[in-house]
Amino acid sequence: MRNFLNFLRSKTLLINLGLALVAVLVISWGALQWLKGSTHHGELVEVPNLSKMSVTDMRETLESANLRYEVLDSANYDPDYPRFSIIEQNPPAGNMVKENRKIYITINPSGYKKVTVPSIVQVTQRNAASMLRAVGLDVERITYIDELGKDMVYYAKFKGKNISPGDKLPKTSRIELICGNGTIPGQARIKADAQ
Repeated sequence: MRNFLNFLRSKTLLINLGLALVAVLVISWGALQWLKGSTHHGELVEVPNLSKMSVTDMRETLESANLRYEVLDSANYDPDYPRFSIIEQNPPAGNMVKENRKIYITINPSGYKKVTVPSIVQVTQRNAASMLRAVGLDVERITYIDELGKDMVYYAKFKGKNISPGDKLPKTSRIELICGNGTIPGQARIKADAQ
């Protein structure tokens, strides 16, 4: 026990403890300097506003700011933005980020996605309009023809061409409904001939 106490009071132990403490301090300081240099601590870049930029312009802007980018899936078409332009970015413009930070962007597609025309033949005009709105289509106008079913849809047209259930049209397209006026075909002509 006495040998152990003498060892604790010896110069050798104190020198070794001092050297170990100096080594820990030097290694810690070196590690902190390396981390500061490799993580670019304190070096911030302002995120540019990429809104409505083309993909080419966005790429050049981010490269000149020493930033990277990743394109996320395109969003729904937004008519307020040019086709294939940036409609959203994360982090937003004006934020301060480290160099080489990845900016996530969303691109406006070339147009509205296509939706399927529902089965609206032999459905009332009112129900057909609701079914069309439910899938993102709209009624441009209603044209009446001589058919017995009043307000019953007999067929539909898009840009003057007949369309069928299952056809694909761009979302927000406007459709013409051809509906019956409640008159038997040829009945109006018979009434006119009788007078």
